[in-house]
Amino acid sequence: MLTSTVCAAVSAAGLGIAAITAYRKRFLAATRIAAYSLIPIGLVMTGVIDWLAGIVFKPTVWAGFGVLALSVVLFMTTRAVERRRGGAGSRKERRAAAADRPDAVAPAASAPSLGAGRAAQPAAKGKAAPAKGGAPKDDFSDIEAILKKHGI
Repeated sequence: MLTSTVCAAVSAAGLGIAAITAYRKRFLAATRIAAYSLIPIGLVMTGVIDWLAGIVFKPTVWAGFGVLALSVVLFMTTRAVERRRGGAGSRKERRAAAADRPDAVAPAASAPSLGAGRAAQPAAKGKAAPAKGGAPKDDFSDIEAILKKHGI
């Protein structure tokens, strides 16, 4: 009941300000103020305000929020402990599993494995000259140099 009265007063005050603004020939601003001032009374008429007031003043709702917060804290705690211990499996277990796979790439591999056809071609130095159409040729030597520099 009190919330309905407060929302009606806020809407009436907003409409009054909108009327004054319109009197000063600022119609766009007056329309915007009127739109904002109608929101509280619209929320009261739809019942949203009563629903929110019912949620805010019920102790069981706040207890539910407390239970949800406790759940989030427990999840975060278990994640932190899991990361500290090394995840689902320890680091030694992961290394042993990787050693069992012969096709696995070693983490310290420095040179990329290029096919025979690609390795036989010398890489072009510098920028490529433009082709007939004015666009540069497909020259990936810069990209290859960057990848080799980073060991990829």
